[in-house]
Amino acid sequence: MTIETHTRETILVAARQALLESGYAGLSTRKIAEVAGVPLSQIHYHFGSKQGLVLDVLAEENRKLLDRQLQMYRQDMPLWKQWVQACDFLEDDLESGYVRVLQELTAAGWSDPEIAIAVKEMLGKWFNLLADVASRAAEKVGGLGPFTPEEAALLAGAPFLGVEMMLLLGFEESEVPARSALRKMGDLLRRLEDES
Repeated sequence: MTIETHTRETILVAARQALLESGYAGLSTRKIAEVAGVPLSQIHYHFGSKQGLVLDVLAEENRKLLDRQLQMYRQDMPLWKQWVQACDFLEDDLESGYVRVLQELTAAGWSDPEIAIAVKEMLGKWFNLLADVASRAAEKVGGLGPFTPEEAALLAGAPFLGVEMMLLLGFEESEVPARSALRKMGDLLRRLEDES
């Protein structure tokens, strides 16, 4: 690993930790540089701006999680079990801080076109993955009724995004049963798969 690569990686690690602690709005490039043990100018050299740095951190996390999800969907297990595993992954992703950063950048993207493009690209990869899963499921069971694989992907992915938002806002399960509702979709999928 070159010194330049090492410096870049050190900054990414420090930025990831700072995002988990402070969120996007409270992020300070000066503090990241301090933690990384590099001059502030190195952040600008490697990433261009705070925004560029945060998008690189999120893109790297997104890549890792997509790889994890892809490995899970490649396993020979019923779709309902994959849904339950995805619910388990959601808990991991909430704990890791990835979900918080993704949701904060999604909101930032509503007023910043550059962030919007980057977040759309990341989320698009998730929906493409889910559309592939839906296509394979359609082949096994003889179709998806009135839905295209892309529509099924939206119906599978959007509830996770909604549950993430509700949980990050602090809704308790007693107020809005987001976690249990999401998990019960696995039960519904099991019944549908048993019937086919």
